[in-house]
Amino acid sequence: MKFRASLLSFLSAAVCFLLFAFCNADDPLELLLRRINAYAELNPQEKVHLHLDKPYYAIGDRIWFKAYVSTDLEDRSTQLSQLLYVELINPEDSVSKQLILPLTSGITWGSVQLTDTLQEGNYRIRAYTNHMRNAGEEFFYDRTIKIGNAWANQVFTHTSFSYTADQRGTRTEAKISYTDKKGIPYAARPVSYEVFLQNKTVERGKAFTNSDGEIILSFSGKSVYPQSGYIQTRLDLVNKQRIDKRIPIHRLSAQTAVQFFPESGYLVEGLPAKVGVKSLGTTGLAEPCTGTVVDQDGQLVVKFKTAETGMGSFFLSPQPGMIYQAKIEFRDGSTQTLQLPPVKQDGYVLTVNHRPDQKLQVKAMLSKSMLDKGELRIMVQHNQKVLSTIKILSDKQLTNVLIPEKDLPSGLIRLTLFDNQNRPLAERLAFVHNAAEEIDIDLQGIETSYKKRGNVLATLQATAAGQPVNGSFSVSVTNTNIVIPETENESNILTTLLLTSDLRGYVEKPNQYLADRQPATLEKLDDLLLTQGWSRYSWKDILADQQAKPVFGVEKSLAISGTVLTTGGKPVAGGKISLFSNKDGVLLLDTLTDASGRFNFDNLAFNDTTKFVVQARTAKDKKHVEIKMDLRPAMVATRNKNFADITLNVNEAISRYILRSEAFLNDQTSKGLLQRSFQLNEVQVRTERKKTIRTDNLNGSGNADRTLLAAELGTCVRLSDCLQGKVAGLVIQTGKAYLVRSLENPMQIVVDGMYVDPEFLDDINPVDVETVEILKSINYTAIYGMRAAGGVLLITTKRGDSRSAFKSYIPGLVTVFAQGYTSSPEFYSPVYTPEQKPEGRDLRSTVWWKPNLYTGTGGNTKINFYNTDESGTYRVVIEGMDNLGRPGRKVLTYTVD
Repeated sequence: MKFRASLLSFLSAAVCFLLFAFCNADDPLELLLRRINAYAELNPQEKVHLHLDKPYYAIGDRIWFKAYVSTDLEDRSTQLSQLLYVELINPEDSVSKQLILPLTSGITWGSVQLTDTLQEGNYRIRAYTNHMRNAGEEFFYDRTIKIGNAWANQVFTHTSFSYTADQRGTRTEAKISYTDKKGIPYAARPVSYEVFLQNKTVERGKAFTNSDGEIILSFSGKSVYPQSGYIQTRLDLVNKQRIDKRIPIHRLSAQTAVQFFPESGYLVEGLPAKVGVKSLGTTGLAEPCTGTVVDQDGQLVVKFKTAETGMGSFFLSPQPGMIYQAKIEFRDGSTQTLQLPPVKQDGYVLTVNHRPDQKLQVKAMLSKSMLDKGELRIMVQHNQKVLSTIKILSDKQLTNVLIPEKDLPSGLIRLTLFDNQNRPLAERLAFVHNAAEEIDIDLQGIETSYKKRGNVLATLQATAAGQPVNGSFSVSVTNTNIVIPETENESNILTTLLLTSDLRGYVEKPNQYLADRQPATLEKLDDLLLTQGWSRYSWKDILADQQAKPVFGVEKSLAISGTVLTTGGKPVAGGKISLFSNKDGVLLLDTLTDASGRFNFDNLAFNDTTKFVVQARTAKDKKHVEIKMDLRPAMVATRNKNFADITLNVNEAISRYILRSEAFLNDQTSKGLLQRSFQLNEVQVRTERKKTIRTDNLNGSGNADRTLLAAELGTCVRLSDCLQGKVAGLVIQTGKAYLVRSLENPMQIVVDGMYVDPEFLDDINPVDVETVEILKSINYTAIYGMRAAGGVLLITTKRGDSRSAFKSYIPGLVTVFAQGYTSSPEFYSPVYTPEQKPEGRDLRSTVWWKPNLYTGTGGNTKINFYNTDESGTYRVVIEGMDNLGRPGRKVLTYTVD
């Protein structure tokens, strides 16, 4: 960014001016700066935010989203990744759907259809670039969303837990009730259940529901991490239909964990320091508490109290030789006594405060024994970049440094105290609000109230530091009478890109920390930074110059690449590589391998999963080579880091929404805009159905003049020998297949749906063949056109299906199944004019969604949509980013009568 670039240049010059004697190749500071910059160049930082149209959904809905990718690069025209992966992860922590979307200047959008084959539960939306995998999935965009089901669901559950101590740890009792969507219980119905903890079965059994539709079961187990287990139940209905329900186990005890975090990492005798407190229940949510700190003689030192966030802080100046304890009391009356972290005799403390005059006050405190040990340096960083290095002397115990916040970018600032040998001594985080780095959004012309189906016409105006902003924006409009906003916990571009994407672990209700700039809010934000911890890299690795090269590269486009080797394993240089595909027309590309045998087809653009054939030849046209394709290792879905957001009874939590949305979904289905599946009653089949084979036959499975199965091919060495004499009218000449009626035209060979040359017949290993279909008559060959003049041999290999990334069945030929871009329909928004009056009620829960609004050089653009037939308070959420990477957000409301 231009602002940051000029700031960095100025501060770098200032550093060298102050430390001119050290700005040389042998200076430890210069060496440290070079290593930090080298790390930043190797590991440029990317962050992802998704603007979702709603905080929760119903089966049958479509999740609409806009993706914003932020980078620490100064020039966004050199945006790193140009592919984004967006995944829907189910309650079992496995990927249900994956989308690949093209990024343009860090912007893209799409949607996910929630089909009625999905179960209700706690799902996750995860988004990342391939390059982000180097830092680890904890820095991905990963949000838990509730998805309820009233449309295709006839059984609702409600579960509650209670706990008692026993010899094995804790005895947990679960009460589960089963009702229909109207609340009528399923009484006297059989239920089977199985309890899983840490993926192991600890209890199973059967029961009958009582008159209230309830069963009660219990199990024992030691306290484990939240969401480490679940209960799988199966309810039998009167129509012999079986309904499976998966119920998460939040916790196995009521124990609360309390931790203490001295602001510089440790307590030092005689140096006052702020100590953070974090109190968490076993569900991962905050558990407020109060407490006192006493010394070893039982004397009161200080009192403290955490907020509803479970976090707080207090100041402590440890005295020599003292040991401190904290006596804690929780809201339920229970208590704990814990030791505070040990106190060091000597050391350093780095503190930070926000002054009313918008300056960051940094204090460096030293023990007496650390005086006069050379110069110290405070390094100021943001997004891995060094903004400045401030020299201080060690001739006094307290040094104050003031940094104007207007000279710092918005977001997390990392302050590290180093000695003159570049050893890190203490570290502290601070958060800076800089108005010049955030977009101000205004919606001009919007009224305070409208009529049903009324036209909303307004102008979106975006500015930063008083100047128009050229940016990309997304707008979602919902009716709060139907979709109740989760204001503190919903996805927010400011909290994601400026705060949580740099913090490890779960942050509860993140939006509260940037809601305003009042002292109480700033205090809560500072407590979060004290307790949450933050580090994208290790100083130890950087100082030792042990920065590993990134494993996952930057993706600029869809690509198919690999290496060509001889049968002896040596690279084939100058090899001829061809890429074929017959989807949506015929694609044919050629290239040559480099000196290492490498080839790469990039800048590809295709949708969905597409089948390609890669053909390799040596420079002398020899085809007996081996092709090793590059594979992108799958990103597994690990345990949900946001387990505290998991809702035990999802349908109940959003019952108002899913019941209201049912009418809308039924209306969409009646208009043909949605399709639904139906569960049929079990039917016993007493006659064996005709077996179908897996095939790419354009005529359909079973439509061939003759089909040979693997068992009929025998144990011949060459495939042509297997066919000889088995099909009337088929003969083999010089390794090619012919029909006797057309000896001048060899048969067209199609392997796993891909056309290959007739001479490839004997390059196919018979052991790899599952079926061979012979098309001779005109009624089967006509669909293949002129290529089928001599007949067609359709060969399906045992491994030639799309469940694997690529299949090799012929020397010098490989079938590749590549996932392409995911297309998405446009959001449907009706137009109500005197000439256009669509019939039926308009029951949209998302009133309007527009992901691609551009303000241009004038900083403005028009929005235009129509309200629904539902009255209520409508909520407009606008998010966006400009071409300098500055984020912005605006929320406003209006009423509809």
